[in-house]
Amino acid sequence: MNPVPTDSLRIALERLFQRTAHGIRPGLEIITQLLDALDHPERAYPYVHVAGTNGKGTVCAMVESVLRHTGYKTGLYTSPHLIRFNERIQVDGQPATDSDLAALIEAIDPITETVAAMPEGRPATFFEYATAMAFEQFKRSAVDWAVIETGMGGRWDATNVGSPAISVITRIDVDHVAYLGADIGKIAWEKAGIIKPGVPVVCGAFPDAVECVVQDAARTAGSVIIRADQSVRIQRMHQDWSGQKVKVETEQRSLRPFRLPLVGRHQVENCALAVAVLESLEAMGRIELPDAALRAGLAEVSWPARCQLLKRDPELILDVAHNPNGAAALAHTLAEVGNGQPVGLVIGFLDDKDAKSCMDALARVADRCWAVPIPHPRGMPPEEVRACAERAGITAQTASLAQALEEATAWAIAEHGMICIAGSLYLAGEVLKGRAWVGRRKRSEGGHKS
Repeated sequence: MNPVPTDSLRIALERLFQRTAHGIRPGLEIITQLLDALDHPERAYPYVHVAGTNGKGTVCAMVESVLRHTGYKTGLYTSPHLIRFNERIQVDGQPATDSDLAALIEAIDPITETVAAMPEGRPATFFEYATAMAFEQFKRSAVDWAVIETGMGGRWDATNVGSPAISVITRIDVDHVAYLGADIGKIAWEKAGIIKPGVPVVCGAFPDAVECVVQDAARTAGSVIIRADQSVRIQRMHQDWSGQKVKVETEQRSLRPFRLPLVGRHQVENCALAVAVLESLEAMGRIELPDAALRAGLAEVSWPARCQLLKRDPELILDVAHNPNGAAALAHTLAEVGNGQPVGLVIGFLDDKDAKSCMDALARVADRCWAVPIPHPRGMPPEEVRACAERAGITAQTASLAQALEEATAWAIAEHGMICIAGSLYLAGEVLKGRAWVGRRKRSEGGHKS
């Protein structure tokens, strides 16, 4: 059960969330002023900076887990959260406590007022404020290493301050087009904006339109590109919904096979990126990396709502695929691990997502679809999602989340199929809270909870 914040913290967090009304303001002036007033906490520890469209949070989680298992005290900053804001800011694998958040807000609130009152100043956005909180919390916690995920872009992202020990760019796709544009080359240019002079950048294989942009940015910055797809070899030996047994080999080491608790070939790609990052830090003399710690950190990584098995009989999978590349990866995994089982989708999107392309990608595996509302003001109307599904050739209907899960479960039992909940992280968070389906299953299954 999630603890209930005190009234004062609840009110403070509500004020923080109201900052989303300020929108997204590209630029580093405000976050720089906030950090300057805090005596630049981002300079108190080395950090890994990760940008990309898909997989960046997973790579962050893998790198942090290995560093922690190696014995370093770690900070992890990711977004958005699934259930509680506290999840965004973690120290040694544990979310910030309510008292941590209260102390951070007490310190930062007056600073934001001062910055807003300055010439050319303005109120800090939600993400700028949250980023300042994360950097300050890691300083207060005296972390040895931090792993920092960008919000959505790179060049003007609030996290793009200071100089990381190493930069990482994961797979790039079209997303957040209102802010980054619909051209993948332009999006790549924004993401490559995290590359700093002389700081190595780790990446995988890119389409030509992305590759040339990243290469040009690295050349301009005098940064070495480390190609994970060339330096790390990962052999998958077995896979089911609980994970995949893999063998990792590099020029430096060969790990005994272990179970990576994340499913899909895209997670193999993410694992290669994480290994390349860690071995690069080892080669730079920045960390020690025992084989046992590398293996244990990857084997025990936790990153919910990424092809997460919630229950069996019938299988219920939760994923946050919300752009075309993510949807394609999900479709491949459902086909590969599901062994041809019929798939019923329970899905919803925010209104800035390319639902049509997502449904086109998922149509290769989906037999039925329940379009549901998203608990967010920018939720796409379920009728629009249903129309996208029907245009892709999927039999679809609209429903509440609770109704969709009940009907999808009955359908999956009758058809010997499976259910996949996908789309927005806000939908995944609602499912993980259990509000929509645990109570109904208690009534229908005699109180059993898996």
